[in-house]
Amino acid sequence: MKAALLALRNNPTAAHVGPLVAFMLLSMVPGWFQVENSALPWYIQQPEHWWYPIQTVLCAGLLFWWCKHYQLAPCQPTHLALASLAAALGIALWSLPGFLFQSWHLTDSTPPSWWQWLGLADRSDGFDPTLLADHPLGQKISLIFRFARSTLVVPLVEELCWRGWLMRYVIAGDKPFTRIPFGTHSWKAFWITTLAVTLIHNPEDWAAAFLWGSLVYALAIRTKSLRACIVMHALGNLLLGIYILKSGQYGYW
Repeated sequence: MKAALLALRNNPTAAHVGPLVAFMLLSMVPGWFQVENSALPWYIQQPEHWWYPIQTVLCAGLLFWWCKHYQLAPCQPTHLALASLAAALGIALWSLPGFLFQSWHLTDSTPPSWWQWLGLADRSDGFDPTLLADHPLGQKISLIFRFARSTLVVPLVEELCWRGWLMRYVIAGDKPFTRIPFGTHSWKAFWITTLAVTLIHNPEDWAAAFLWGSLVYALAIRTKSLRACIVMHALGNLLLGIYILKSGQYGYW
């Protein structure tokens, strides 16, 4: 058992892919406990409020366990500026359809079904911190872990897998992916990586996720820095979280 764990810890592919796989599997857990009934307590209506802190800590532990494999090249100031601009643009494009849907007061109507493919859908149903309004301390703790999950853990687990591993693995062929310099471009890598990023999201987010994935890919090619991609992802999720709290469009969470 100890030898197997050591081999797993020393495996660079497992180090880059494992945290995201664990994150996605752990994301399924709230569905086992959730019961949609407004008369029930918050921890049954939305188990995410108590589960996301656990998921955040577990995935952070995996990242620490495998951290020796992660090579995050230093960012130049221009790279950080590009990451910030790309994050703002990407999240503006991601949230625009929901903003328009809400502004046009379409939540009480029945728009054409194809609108959802453009992201024009009701985003009011999701991780709702107002459920904990009667528990101010619990509400603050839940929000702290919600932002820690989206701005620290998610950017790391996703970028390590998609850009750190898959983008290079597609190019590597028979060679170890670690021999491929980060930011090496091929159209095959672009399409496979960006479509993978797209398909792990809900259908109403596919158009936005494809645009977002394309922006991160372009940043990776331009900067040759995985750190820049992580910064972009973290800042984008931070901006989206602030927008969600301001707009009440909890469906983006």
